[in-house]
Amino acid sequence: MNTDTKLRKLLDEKIMMIDGAMGTMIQRHRLQEEDFRGSRFKDWHTDIKGCFDILCLTQPGIIKDIHKQYLAAGANIIETNTFSSQAISMADYDMQSLSYELNVAAAKLAKEAVAEYIAESGQRDAACFVAGAIGPMNKTLSLSPDINNPGYRAVTFDEVADAYYEQISGLVDGGADILLVETIFDTLNAKAAIYAINKYFRDTKKEKLPVMISGTITDASGRTLSGQTLEAFYISVMHANPVSIGLNCALGAQQMRPHIEELSQIAACYVSAYPNAGLPNAMGEYDEGPEQTAAIIAEWAKEGWVNLVGGCCGTTPDHIAAIAKQMKKYAPRQLPELVNA
Repeated sequence: MNTDTKLRKLLDEKIMMIDGAMGTMIQRHRLQEEDFRGSRFKDWHTDIKGCFDILCLTQPGIIKDIHKQYLAAGANIIETNTFSSQAISMADYDMQSLSYELNVAAAKLAKEAVAEYIAESGQRDAACFVAGAIGPMNKTLSLSPDINNPGYRAVTFDEVADAYYEQISGLVDGGADILLVETIFDTLNAKAAIYAINKYFRDTKKEKLPVMISGTITDASGRTLSGQTLEAFYISVMHANPVSIGLNCALGAQQMRPHIEELSQIAACYVSAYPNAGLPNAMGEYDEGPEQTAAIIAEWAKEGWVNLVGGCCGTTPDHIAAIAKQMKKYAPRQLPELVNA
């Protein structure tokens, strides 16, 4: 049974759990510039504090431990620490040449975490997967960064696709089980990622990994940052035949609720949701506790809206454990039977 078939079977049987925030957990370590640099980048010519992805090379123990904490909390799927690990975003630190290496290292770390967790817990039959995290990038294809020139674009479709192609290559070579295109606020960037995924597997003739897609509704308007409605976003990416489509980031569970309800009614695939721990306070921190987040997501499960849930910004292993406990009470959303017109 290949990964795609196994994953779909599990999603039919239960509500699966994805992990919580990586950044929130890293911040708990209060790392300084020298921690980010490690010995390898001790004399790097730019500041790199805040480049969380580089920690896969300089502080691998911290990243692996975070993965294992989420697995212990009940996560079935853990994401690689590669949210910005493509050349266009890594250029902020003049580290674009490290993209492939970062993705290989991150995927290997996550796979090691799964193996160690299973060995240490004795759960030989545990269903644990590594999702290669493919983030939205720091440049957008649909919006101009120049208010005086709305037609200007800081990057081309081919450049975005090439950067994602390299990232995908590293994730696959590192052993990722799933490719997760996430936190999508510009669907055109996501389409470039989908194009890169298809091209990579066509070029290499490797068995295609399951693809998951997760968009971001930025406010109460129900639209992405680039202006699409949720239904338009769904229609725009369904050609990728994803295992799941869902929403993450920007909103807390309470604010995300109506959008998850809408998505559950239109999606022909499985539905995922991993909201923030509420909305940030005046200091940019998240105050919503595990039980509160879990109670809201439990309402979604009770209504039969979701197949895969977890947490985004501000969430911790405590949030994931609380949500996982609630999800055991409910059956997963059933896929609709499609009728040909």
